[in-house]
Amino acid sequence: MALVLTNARFMLIETVRVPVAIVGTTFFPAAAMLFFVVPFAGKDPTGATFATASMVTFAVMTSNLFSFGAGVAEDRAQPWDAYTRTLPAGPGPRFAGRVLASLALTYLSLLPVVIIAALLTEATTTLPRLALAAAAIIMIAVPFTLMGLAIGYLLPVKGAIAAAQLIFFPLAFGGGLLSAPGQAPAWVEAIAPYLPTRGAVELMWATVGDFNMRGLSMAMLGVWTVALGALAVWAYRRDEGRRFR
Repeated sequence: MALVLTNARFMLIETVRVPVAIVGTTFFPAAAMLFFVVPFAGKDPTGATFATASMVTFAVMTSNLFSFGAGVAEDRAQPWDAYTRTLPAGPGPRFAGRVLASLALTYLSLLPVVIIAALLTEATTTLPRLALAAAAIIMIAVPFTLMGLAIGYLLPVKGAIAAAQLIFFPLAFGGGLLSAPGQAPAWVEAIAPYLPTRGAVELMWATVGDFNMRGLSMAMLGVWTVALGALAVWAYRRDEGRRFR
């Protein structure tokens, strides 16, 4: 555990030394809140609450995609990463440390969204629901963490950044994160249940307000998580086989 915490602290310090990395993960969700949620749903308590939950899901997705996608790809390009993978402790502590550091940065990226919702909208929820939502964030981060890991182990740095950029907006729009529950275009509502973002945002909607999660969305979220987990493991073993033969 000491090694895990040491790695997490090292990665957090490394990130803080490049402030633009933190700004990048917080900008898009905060900007979406200011430009879309505040003017269009800010005066509606229910709409603002669900929209804030959507932006939280958006922030979790982008934070993990870029943190693991670009971060892992960048690490692979450094001699230090190859060295740590040969140590007796193995890659486990470094990987677990990255997960903890990424989770801390994820919660940090949510602060602007929550502050904007509290100060500029009529969004409302109870403390128990807020605590439940904070716990649910860990659950919905899993598939996007695995997606980021697969990208990071499969692609070089420039390719990983490009892939993350290409993936995050279609997933957000197609999953219905940019519209209220049941108010997305018909074609979005048709494909949304099959995307991991829909299951994630429905879980968040259910924690903060009165929303019944659909079985199909939850089932597909589980399918995506298993599939992305298998892809991430395969990508890691493929990378290990190529570099340590």
